[in-house]
Parts: sequence; C-alpha cells; structure tokens
Amino acid sequence: KNVIFEKSSSNQIIAVVSALGGITTQLVNCSAMAATGNAEYLKELAQVEQKHIKTVQELIPLKKQSKTMGKVKILLNELEDICRGVFLIHELTAKTSDKILSFGERLSSTIIADYFNDMELNTFLADPRDFIVTDSNYSRAEVNFEKTNIKIASYFKNVKEKLIVCPGFIAASEDGEITTLGRGGSDYTAAIIAAALNSPELEIWTDVSGMMTADPRLVSSAYAIEEISYEEAMELSHFGAKVIYPPTIQPVLEKNIPIHIKNTFKKDDAGTVIKQASATNGSLIKGLSSIQNIALFNLSGSGMVGIPNFSHRLFRALSTAKVNVVMITQASSEHTICVGIDAGDAKKSQAAIENEFAYELTTHKINPVQIEKDLAIIALVGSNMKEKVGVSGTMFSVLGQNGINIKAIAQGSSEKNISVVIYEREVKKALNSLHESFFLSEKRRINLFMIGVGNVGAALIEQLRKQKQYLSQHHHIDLRIVAMANSKKMLFQEEGINLKNWKESLIEDGETMKVEDFLQQMETLNLRNSIFIDNTANADIAGLYKRVLQKSISVVTPNKIACTNSYQDYLELKKTALLYKAKFLFETNVGAGLPVINTLNDLIKSGDEVLKIEAVLSGSLNFIFNNFNKEVKFADIVRQAQTEGYTEPDPRIDLSGVDVKRKILILIRESGLDMEIDDIPAQAFIPEDCMNAPSIDKFFEKLEEHEEVFQQLVKKAEKEGKKIKYVASYNKGKAETGLRFVEKSHPFYNLEGKDNIVLFTTKRYPEQPLVIKGAGAGAEVTASGIFADIMRIANAN
Repeated sequence: KNVIFEKSSSNQIIAVVSALGGITTQLVNCSAMAATGNAEYLKELAQVEQKHIKTVQELIPLKKQSKTMGKVKILLNELEDICRGVFLIHELTAKTSDKILSFGERLSSTIIADYFNDMELNTFLADPRDFIVTDSNYSRAEVNFEKTNIKIASYFKNVKEKLIVCPGFIAASEDGEITTLGRGGSDYTAAIIAAALNSPELEIWTDVSGMMTADPRLVSSAYAIEEISYEEAMELSHFGAKVIYPPTIQPVLEKNIPIHIKNTFKKDDAGTVIKQASATNGSLIKGLSSIQNIALFNLSGSGMVGIPNFSHRLFRALSTAKVNVVMITQASSEHTICVGIDAGDAKKSQAAIENEFAYELTTHKINPVQIEKDLAIIALVGSNMKEKVGVSGTMFSVLGQNGINIKAIAQGSSEKNISVVIYEREVKKALNSLHESFFLSEKRRINLFMIGVGNVGAALIEQLRKQKQYLSQHHHIDLRIVAMANSKKMLFQEEGINLKNWKESLIEDGETMKVEDFLQQMETLNLRNSIFIDNTANADIAGLYKRVLQKSISVVTPNKIACTNSYQDYLELKKTALLYKAKFLFETNVGAGLPVINTLNDLIKSGDEVLKIEAVLSGSLNFIFNNFNKEVKFADIVRQAQTEGYTEPDPRIDLSGVDVKRKILILIRESGLDMEIDDIPAQAFIPEDCMNAPSIDKFFEKLEEHEEVFQQLVKKAEKEGKKIKYVASYNKGKAETGLRFVEKSHPFYNLEGKDNIVLFTTKRYPEQPLVIKGAGAGAEVTASGIFADIMRIANAN
C-alpha cells in the first residue's frame, strides 16, 4: 500500500497482482478432488471463499463493503458452478483447469482495485484477457507477442487513471478462451506489459530482498545480490531460484528495461537490479542454485558411435512424451549420452526411450537404459567466470574435499554456468561448501564432533570458547562444536553447542551415549568441513577412524592406539584419508602440544632422512625421576604425579613404558620405516609383583615394599654424577626403551619437570641433532596441540 501511494503520486503505474497466498494451490486441489468425484472439494472451496471474504472485511470499510462483496460473490458463484460441473462429469480438461485457476487473480485484483478506489486513489481495473493473446496450450500458454504488443498499446492508451490494477497469470487464446501463463505468471504478465509500453523500469515486489547468492533456507550466510545481468538471472531462475519466473526476463531484455526486485515487507532494502550488464568488478560467481528431484538417464553402447541422428531421436522421443530435459552431457567418444530430467517424468521417459530404440536394444547395439534417481543439480552462475582459469577446478576440489561425488558435469560454451549432478542428500553440504569458497566475505564454518570431554576435552572446549571470536574476526573461521559425548551422554546441536554451559547441556539435554548412534547422527547431519575429535584412549573408538574417514570427515586425536596397531592398519588409515580427501592428524600422539610429528613430516617431505632418534617421551616419568631422591619415597612421587594429572588414573600404564613404546613407534613409522610394536624391547624397572597387583591401592603398597630397589637407582646415579631418564631410541633399524643414566654433557641431563625432548639425527643434521623440547604432558598443552591440528585442517584450503 505504501509503495503504491508513493509511486502513484507522480507517475502512472500499472500494478500487476497475483492471487492471495496459497489460493492457487487450493484451487488446484479443489479441481483435482472434484474431478475424482470427491465431495470434499466443497470444503476446500469454502476455505477459498472465507479467505476472500475475510480479506474484504479487513481492507474495505464496513459502509463500503457491500459493493465489493457483491463482485466477489459473483466470481465465487461462477467458480462454484464450474467446479460442480467437473464434479458431475468426473473430468477435468486443461482448458477447464485454466478457467478455475484464473479465479485467484480475478478475485484478488477486484478486491485490491476497490480498496485503492476507497482510499481515494483513482484506480482502473484492467482485464488481461483483452490484450494478452496466446495459443491454446492451456496451463502454459505461449504468448503471441506481435498481436499482444499492438493490443496493449491500444488498450492502455485510452486509460486515463493514474493507477491501474491488473490481474497477472491469465490471458486469452485467439478464440477468446481463458489461458494461463504458468505458475509465477504474474511476473511474466508485468514484463509483457512493461516491454510493450517501453516502461522505464519493471519492479517485482516479493517476500525476499532480491535474488540471493544461494537459497537462504539451505545457506544461512546467503545474501542479496546487488546487481545481476539478464543472462545470469535467467540461469539462476532456471536452476531453482524461485524469486523470479524464468520467462519474465525475456520481454524486458529485448527492450533493455531493468528489473528491480524488492521486498514488500522491507521496502527500504536495496533489493536486486537485473539489467543488461552487471558490474564487472563484482564477484566471480554471482550465485548458486539447485534443482532437486532429478533423475539421470544414461544411454551407452557401441551402436551410438558415428550415428548422426542418434541424439535427434533421443530428444524427439522425450519431446513427444512432453518431457523437459534439464541438463545434457555427452562423452566426446559418442559412446554415452546422459540427460537429466524431473524424476516425476522418469517412467514415461523410460517408456519413450525404450520404444524409440527398441531395435537397438533388442540387437544389443545399445545397452539397457541406466536410470539414477534421488539426484539434484547444483549450478554455479556468473558472467565473470568467462575465460577465468580455475573456476571449475575450485568447484570440483571443494566438492571432493567434502566427500561429494559428482555424477555428471555440464558447462556451456558461454562459460556462464557450470552444472554438476550430485546426490540429493548432499545438496545442503554442497551449497554451503561452495558458498564459503566463492563468496570470500563469508566465514568458513568448521563443524567439530567430539568424543571425550574429560581433562583434555574440557581444556580444549575452553580454549575453543576463548578463541572463537578472535578466529571469526581475524581469520574468518567459525569453529562450532556440533556434537560432544562422554561415556554416558551425547549431545547434538547442528547450529553449535553453547560452550558457556556445555556441561549442564550435556547432562540435561543429552541422550544416552551409544557409539553407533553417535556415528549415524554425524553421518546423517552430513555437514561440510567436519572434523571428528577423539580425546579418549579407547581402542574401540580408535577402530572407527576408517569409517569416519570414508565419509570424508577428518580425524584429530591424541589417542595413540590407531597409529600403533599393525603397520598395515596404520598405512590403511593414511591411504583412506588420502582417498577420501580427509585429514588424519595426531600431533599430540607424541609430545602433547610440541610440534614433533609436524617437524618430522616436514623433514621427510623435503627429502631428508632420519638416521637416529633419541627421546624422553613421557612427561609423567620425567616428572617422577626429576622429583625422586633419597629424601622421599618413590611411591609418594608416583602418587603426586597421579594427583597432579601427569599419569593415567592407573599409573602402571605410564610406568610400564608401553606408552613410550607407542610414541617411538609412531616417530619411526612417520619417518617412513616399517616396524611393529613387538619389535621394540622395553627394559622393565618396576618389580613384576607391583605391576601384577590386583588393585591400584595394592600396587602402591607393593611399591613401598620395594623402596630399596628404587633407592639403589638413586644411589647409582649420585655416585656416577648422572641423572635417571626413561629414554626411547632408534638407531640403524633397531629401537628400544628403558632407563638410562645420562651424564652432564647430554641434552637430557637438564630436562626439568614434565618436559619432553626429541633429538633427530638426520642426513641434514648429522653432527648436531635437531632438538625439540618443551612441556610434554598436561591437559592444557595436549588440548593446544589438538587445537593446532584443527586449525591446520581449517586453513588447509
């Protein structure tokens, strides 16, 4: 209303109106029920009547309602008579259907014209049946522009009112029968009139603020496109962008009349301008669009090669069956041709093709038609793509990295559109991934699925919470934990769990934790840029990594079990990650937050070769031996390490040296060498009956009984002027772990607290080894190492 008042104050305007919201669908349902003899059509008809009567009551003052009500009642009675006829003869022709559907616009325009007249705007109600001439192709009639343009010019020349209301969607055949221009035809009506009258501009007022970079229902970061060319708009509208009806563009394009799409409910929003050429300095890609419910028909066979009329016969068969081909692709070998159609047409398309090529199928010149369903087409649209290198490559790379399989590809010679066929279930992930990649102003969202929220997990969550805003502002990365779990509960929230009160949410809102359910929900969500984080030491969770990687979900973990199973299992995980474009990162397997594995990887990738490794790899054992002396009991130091979180809850796991064996094995394997954990001998220093104690308490009792054994170690170290360290080493194909008494000149001698140290002797560092040293235990440093792996993945593309 406000827009009309503003516009009509200085210009003559034609306001083309559609039916009230939902009415056309109700009329379709009503006519379909009547045609089958279903008396329920009367209820649907009654709802249509009530909606229009209510609209009159809300818009027209009570004293003036009778005139409008009379007009509405006449139209509703006519509608009821036609539907009654359909009900009685149980037949609905396309011609009758058009007549029924026309009432939506005829009713709404009558009410709106009276409303404006009552508001003292001198308004004329036009009838498009008098000036839009079509053929008799009911439901989607073709306009005869030569006759229509003449009639429009003549018709509106005689209209003196400043405001003209015209129902859209409807027209008339040359013999005067009502026809319709297709769903969305009101925009088309406006474009036809605008072109015929050489209007300076066509405005389309809808419920969104213009054409969007992607469907906002699927891509939350989508935004309105400021300017777009006619060709780009047609490409986007053809591929599912419902803001504008595709035929609308053609009439105004020929007259170079700009189209301005505006939001009825947000009239101050800029909207989108569609014109001859959009800004050349704009984005490389103007928009993303998709068509769902696609079926792919694939014809192949040697009998197709070199046959000049094969494609002609295929498209003729589909055309005769009235099937619209959405996409076409053919191999240059001419051995295969593939067409994408609406899945609803699959059955009649198959029948038409098999009938046309019956001889070739019988004689095996072509193979049986292959049909794939549950597919969708994703289209990348933009005039600026023309002759730009790497657009297709980026598109395919982004989809590949997110595990999205491409079934077919098509790109026209105009280079304005690149289309791919994918599984329908992947549409949301594909659109979001591509939108992040091509519209660089948006943040890249990383979705985290975390199992294990104990000491390390809790520390990681806190670090993520504190850094979230910084990463968003400075690195355009949006990190979200969308799932977390402990041994009892699991919690999924697709838009991200609130990290301020995650503990309460997990307890109160979480469901029972079942590993299989966790994986299934993660796979069903199918989110882009997903990372699975395993903060446990659980062998069963480690056994799931291959399945996770096969879904193109990256894995980050401090859990050493997966990398220390058989060498073949280790290689299989590496190959799986590579095959499915995922990352498998485990920096914290060795040295917690220290960059040990990353540094080693860089050495190997650059062509260096590891000759020798010496390392203190247990922060807990280093803490124990740095604090153990003849003044204190060994058992007390072990208790202290346990209390401060430097050991596992059962300290025997650390004291056994198994953890150190796993760490040196990982370094050996990452050096490119084949070794199994049983190939590494470990020197035991804890008496066997301590290790075999039935409980942790009994273990500590046994340690105290053997105090003299440990005191002898201290005495020996003091006598020789050395320090005790638990060392892992690799040299000339052999590895071992065990206690070592190191002299003052050795780099290990002054290793304090819970620090780790690794010495890499390589071909490039043959005399002075490369040294990596620092804190090697504790929840905070381990969490920071996991965080670093997450960021490596986030910044990988």
